[in-house]
Amino acid sequence: MTPARPEFVPDPSQSRAEMESLQRRVADAARFADDLGVDPASISLAEDATLGGDRPLVAGVDQAFLDGRAVSAVVCLRGGEVIERAHAVTDLAVPYVPGLLSFREGGPILAAFEALDADPDLVVFDGSGRIHFRQAGLATHLGVVLDVPSVGVAKSLLCGRIEADVDGRPAGWRAPVLADDGVDAPEGTVLGYTYQSRQYDSNPVINPLYVSPGHRVSAETAVEVVERLGGGYKLPEPTRLADAYADDCKAGLG
Repeated sequence: MTPARPEFVPDPSQSRAEMESLQRRVADAARFADDLGVDPASISLAEDATLGGDRPLVAGVDQAFLDGRAVSAVVCLRGGEVIERAHAVTDLAVPYVPGLLSFREGGPILAAFEALDADPDLVVFDGSGRIHFRQAGLATHLGVVLDVPSVGVAKSLLCGRIEADVDGRPAGWRAPVLADDGVDAPEGTVLGYTYQSRQYDSNPVINPLYVSPGHRVSAETAVEVVERLGGGYKLPEPTRLADAYADDCKAGLG
């Protein structure tokens, strides 16, 4: 799978001002509305005999790191079945800077997609989408580059505000993440949702996830899809499996 919009491929050699300018152009090109090409309700782990081989193909993306290198992993599922896995090991060109993650990790992830034969119907990234200072987090940036419907699932809130207390909420609870004056969006724009995916009696303090549209998905559909892709763990199954695969590949590097 190769870039459909190469003009938006993140370039780590750019200046910070150039990176931020590119992110704004990516946000302008992104579509934060449903244009998936498949019925969002058909995207789940549940078995459905009526769908058969027509089940949408969902890819999860995550990374591991070793000695200045990124181990980027993509795992594709149809329903609950793993169809294909691909990975790439690449050097990291720049350090982590909040809000500029795609310039550090975007190239390595695109290298993993180049090793992938399948064309996913949806990609779930471990990282933010529209919940971003310039509405162009990793899931949005690479979703636009690949022109693939995408969703971002982050473990911490990068920006925006939540008009509710997130602590101790039951599984399934959600609340909108709204734009504030730190985001390039009108005040009060729904950027995504905080979503409580799991609670466990043995560990009563489980932090929520922060789900946002990347490209060609609405905020509401993004959180509904993440809920349907949940297994028995906090993370949605596609990114959980990608995380495990990246760790396995890293271990193989010694």
